[in-house]
Amino acid sequence: MATSPTGVRILKSDGNEDMFDQGKLEESLVRAGAGTFNARRIAERVAAQIVPGTRTADIYKRAFSLLRREARTAAARYSLRRALFELGPTGHPFEDFVGNLFALQGWKVERRKIAEGRCVPHELDLYATRGNETLAAELKYHNDPGYKTDVKVALYVKARFDDIWKCDPTKRSCPVDRGFLITNTKFTSHALAYAQCAGIELIGWSYPAKGNLYDMIIETGAYPITALTTLKKAEKRLLIDKGIVSCDLLLKNRGVLRELAFTPEHAGEALAESAGLGAPYDHA
Repeated sequence: MATSPTGVRILKSDGNEDMFDQGKLEESLVRAGAGTFNARRIAERVAAQIVPGTRTADIYKRAFSLLRREARTAAARYSLRRALFELGPTGHPFEDFVGNLFALQGWKVERRKIAEGRCVPHELDLYATRGNETLAAELKYHNDPGYKTDVKVALYVKARFDDIWKCDPTKRSCPVDRGFLITNTKFTSHALAYAQCAGIELIGWSYPAKGNLYDMIIETGAYPITALTTLKKAEKRLLIDKGIVSCDLLLKNRGVLRELAFTPEHAGEALAESAGLGAPYDHA
């Protein structure tokens, strides 16, 4: 049986070093639905190949490859964060994806809506209402896993919402009670501190502790279409260009697979994996 390397430093996506933690890798595999036995076995095999300076991206690729042989659905869940980076290169698919998450939580969603400000009009990436609640969100999408949304972005978003909030209520095209900054990456410590002080709500990949982007995806069962392991990158891009940014939308619009000339067998594989991803599972 392979043993975990002790005191081996690995290279993170942001360029910093960290200690390799086999237990953390094992936990992430279990959270994806690998099962305790498979997660331990895969983590041990990955750990056996770790040397000083190994990149976290290479660790992920090795673990994903091994997990995919065992269970495609678990592998798709494991690749969730990286799947979000594949929605690009533009931010519009990510905006549509997040809008779908809010819609599945019961919000009436409008995308790229114009709101009148005190000084100038503003295009809101996402505007949503639910009962008497209203919210607006600025969405920032990044392709680089090592990038962190910084305080300059938080300052910019706060300035925009201040202009909307200070608008004459009788002239408002859309009232906004809560303002959000949502990203697929993490936030710098200064961005977190400023937003908390200034009253801007943040949603990132793992922030806040509850209700973050990962939680929203798991709870709604709406996985990005790029998480599917049965499709090639070019096929995923064709679906995204058709507005199919998540697996639940594919299940609701199955006819698009015929439009794109998918064979019945290949379409069946994609639909079966999509349904499996949306099924409840224990990720605690």
